[in-house]
Amino acid sequence: MTYCVGMMLDRGLVLMSDTRTNSGVDNISTFRKMYHWEIPGERIITLMTAGNLATTQAVISQLEERNKAPADRHNTLLEAPTMFQAATIVGNLLQDIIHARASDNGQKAASSTFSASMIVAGQIKGQEPRLFMIYPEGNFIEASFDTPFFQIGETKYGRPILIRGYDRKMTFEQAVKLLCVSFDSTVKANLSVGLPLDLLVLEQDRFTPLHDRRIEIGDTYFQSISDGWGEALRQAFDSLPDYRMETKLDTSGS
Repeated sequence: MTYCVGMMLDRGLVLMSDTRTNSGVDNISTFRKMYHWEIPGERIITLMTAGNLATTQAVISQLEERNKAPADRHNTLLEAPTMFQAATIVGNLLQDIIHARASDNGQKAASSTFSASMIVAGQIKGQEPRLFMIYPEGNFIEASFDTPFFQIGETKYGRPILIRGYDRKMTFEQAVKLLCVSFDSTVKANLSVGLPLDLLVLEQDRFTPLHDRRIEIGDTYFQSISDGWGEALRQAFDSLPDYRMETKLDTSGS
């Protein structure tokens, strides 16, 4: 399992992913799940992955090969005329790989074994930054004012934080803080999600990362967020009215 979030702001895009793939008492593996390609001054495209590791690695490997291919080969992310076309390329490739792997293993009716989902985000010069979530079937949806962020992987623990705290006008720094709280809540609740975390901030019309870092285990800032959020929750809980055993519940429905 994994956890990835892509978020749209007025100023650009903020993306974060964990790196854990397998979990257990004695079986923890780390793999990068965030990748980006850029042509400085012209475009930047980011991809985050969740799901079957062999499937996601196959998609990334093929995209890497296409992007390094000779000039007479086309259909690469770095040649796509729009972000919509970039998402279409990734969606078609994901669908093809899942279908091929299921067929090779005699599991045509069980392609979910090789299932994966992805987030594609970025900007091409002359166009607005765009954010897409791609399903295993290859189809996708685009972020909008009504749906300004996407999650893939283990989404349920961190989603309430994003819903309550998100504001499209927030600064990049505030967005990173919000994502850290969301990831901390997920890490605390599910062993299959864990640090290190990869963080990428894309400012509109910059076409190269404004901020790109890996948050390692023991990171001072992330630990301060974790400790501070836990203490803030305890204080908020203590400030709520106490329940009294003699209190009668209001069943009038009014």
